Amino acid sequence: QVQLVESGGGLVQAGGSLRLSCAASGSIFIVNDMGWYRQAPGKQRELVAEITSGSMTNYADSVKGRFTISRDNAKNTVYLQMNSLEPEDTAVYYCQADLRPYLGSSQRRYWGQGTQVTVSS
Repeated sequence: QVQLVESGGGLVQAGGSLRLSCAASGSIFIVNDMGWYRQAPGKQRELVAEITSGSMTNYADSVKGRFTISRDNAKNTVYLQMNSLEPEDTAVYYCQADLRPYLGSSQRRYWGQGTQVTVSS
């Protein structure tokens, strides 16, 4: 069974920084793309940033230049460094991993439980 465990959310003032972490554990053969999504109250879940196993990255326009996604393949962990945070960044942040649990299995998308990020003005 695969689990994604997130950490690092919290309350921060506008202009501050937070670093989110997400570790995948359990039955894992290979991890491909990983990423972060967020969902604010009353809004749909949206992509924040994603990173391939070869560390190619893609960001939402709203976070470019402020957020940095990275990963440690040896630890099956993805990070999101968030700088210059704005009240509009307030949301529940979810990590995502596309992986194969065992040799010969199909790739599936797994999700973390979510971590709250609140930015006060």
